[in-house]
Amino acid sequence: MHPWIIFAILSAFFASLVAIFGKIGIRGVDSNLAVAIRTLIIVIFAWGIVLLQGNFNDLYKISTRSYFFIILSAIATGLSWLFYYKALSLGEASRVAPIDKLSVVLTIILAFIFLGEKPTLGNITGGILVTAGVLATVFIK
Repeated sequence: MHPWIIFAILSAFFASLVAIFGKIGIRGVDSNLAVAIRTLIIVIFAWGIVLLQGNFNDLYKISTRSYFFIILSAIATGLSWLFYYKALSLGEASRVAPIDKLSVVLTIILAFIFLGEKPTLGNITGGILVTAGVLATVFIK
């Protein structure tokens, strides 16, 4: 098994915990405040890992272009988290999380358009199935 598959599975597992822990944690808490607290913890955690690995000096090796896109990614992440936590504060985690996973379908489409990745039967079928799953989650009670 490719290492990226293992990391992707771990990502999915921990992402599922985000919805569960987040839904429990935001009871009676403003969703934006919850995101701010979450972000602070992530910043401390991520910088701790960088410092433990000894990668801090690599900051100076990053190109301006890479910084630009990392910053755009950070802004997109922040907006995603703000909207996700707002949705969790208003709706059921079992319905919010699948809708959030439409990001999978959008990523597939955007990867074709902007990254020049080639459509395959597998990623097109997967995108259709994810979309069908989201629609079933939202519209079938």
